[in-house]
Amino acid sequence: MDTLGQASGGRKPVTAVSGVGVLDRSMALLDLLAERPLSLRSLAEASGLPRPTAHRLLLALESHGLVGRNADGTFRLGPKLTELALRAGPGLGLGSLASGVLARLHEQTGESVQLYLRSGDRRLCVAAHDAGAGLRDSVPVGALLPLDAGSGGKVLLAWSADAERFPAVPATELAIVRRRGWASSIAEREPGLASVSVPVLRDGALLGALCVSGPASRLGSSPGRRLAPLLVTAARELAELAEAGGPPAG
Repeated sequence: MDTLGQASGGRKPVTAVSGVGVLDRSMALLDLLAERPLSLRSLAEASGLPRPTAHRLLLALESHGLVGRNADGTFRLGPKLTELALRAGPGLGLGSLASGVLARLHEQTGESVQLYLRSGDRRLCVAAHDAGAGLRDSVPVGALLPLDAGSGGKVLLAWSADAERFPAVPATELAIVRRRGWASSIAEREPGLASVSVPVLRDGALLGALCVSGPASRLGSSPGRRLAPLLVTAARELAELAEAGGPPAG
């Protein structure tokens, strides 16, 4: 199998996929950043690229908005990726309709609100309204999170045909989610974080998962009982917007 560059110090070299070296190297870096923000050193080690090469590619990706940088100097995925995704997939347009719905839901709950769509074997945050408390429940637009941890992932799996591929979530639990129409989680994705999610459905078809998240100490041990009715109403409103093609004029 062809590889790009020379690995050193036990690093795994980048595997050639397209035969266009600079593209394969760049995609390797983007795939690593899809997991979490990383430093230049970590990216070079994980990709097997020489540090100068990784740095040069990251700067080029940053200039196009495909990569961004945090205050601590770590690299993260950039906003251009979300923009391209929204243009590429009609279903992702749901995120552009959700702003008002998410803002009202935040006002009602005081917590962070997100809208997730399935993206391969993960879930993509396509819209969010942050509570502004600087807590770990803050999820940026464009973030990719697990499908098998957290209430948003459970909702997406509960309405998926291949849920058996994710044994970490029992089929019995997904059946309960479908029957009652919502899922909740406490400290599954992050310690101290709780969330409640509901499906956004149109004519029985799943469009996405609407989620409210916040500190477990504030949401309590049974957050679904208090938040699910508000989420169901918001999800119905969002589905109606999707049906109409956008918010009413004026």
